[in-house]
Amino acid sequence: MAESNIHIAIIEPSDIIFEGLSNILLKRKHLRIFRLDQLNEAFEAISKEKLNIIVVNPSILQSQKTLFVSLKKGNPQVCWIGLVYSFWQKEALNQFDEILQITDSCETIGVIIDRQFKLNETVHTEAASGQLSDRERDVLIQLVNGKSNKEIADTLNISVHTVVSHRKNISQKTGIKSQSGLTIFAISNKIVSLDNLSL
Repeated sequence: MAESNIHIAIIEPSDIIFEGLSNILLKRKHLRIFRLDQLNEAFEAISKEKLNIIVVNPSILQSQKTLFVSLKKGNPQVCWIGLVYSFWQKEALNQFDEILQITDSCETIGVIIDRQFKLNETVHTEAASGQLSDRERDVLIQLVNGKSNKEIADTLNISVHTVVSHRKNISQKTGIKSQSGLTIFAISNKIVSLDNLSL
């Protein structure tokens, strides 16, 4: 069976940075790159080009937060990666599913892209069946035991951004946002037992 193409859009005003990132990404097989000049071009590109990932400079979102939130909510199948090369507040970076640093190696960039593509593929396959993935179950177990995002990331050896992404997916699939509600869900679905909870 042929491997799926990964369709990536990059929204970056700097030609040098766009070209550099594109060249790094194009060394990988099964990948198509699209350049978008503005965030509002993403509406059409997501459906027309079947985008899997959008890499965006966080500065573009500063005056367009409402548009960004609308795009994210309306297109849960798309992974949003922030391309960071200056200081940003943690709150601004938490909007993204993953972060690429300008100092990341080619190998690290490839790992992040592959991980997010596989994560999104898995999430949307399982979303169709309404079930939590094994990794989402692992995150849920840690979560109902009172662990913070950082502690969950350290325990499961994944990034904090991936933990946040899993938490969003768990909430979307279960329709539950509160910790107590997720605890009840985990117990009633035999994901955890009362005996094993750290209360």
